[in-house]
Amino acid sequence: MSGESAALDKVDAEVDARGMNCPLPILKAKKALSAMQSGQVLRVLATDHGSMRDFQAFARQTGNELVAQTEQAGVISHLLRRR
Repeated sequence: MSGESAALDKVDAEVDARGMNCPLPILKAKKALSAMQSGQVLRVLATDHGSMRDFQAFARQTGNELVAQTEQAGVISHLLRRR
């Protein structure tokens, strides 16, 4: 998950899934990614701590790159690059 600072400069879309529990953050991310072009970066904001594992598995299963996962003040930011 290197290159986080470079990816943070170029986010093409953002999904706010704060306050939502699994599987809603993944479903919202999946919908947003389907509307994006290859190589674009999606940021998903979530408060469900299970989303850390969920997004790791989602990236493996879909082939989208999980660029970074960071947590600040209870909000987890997941950066995904569209395959």
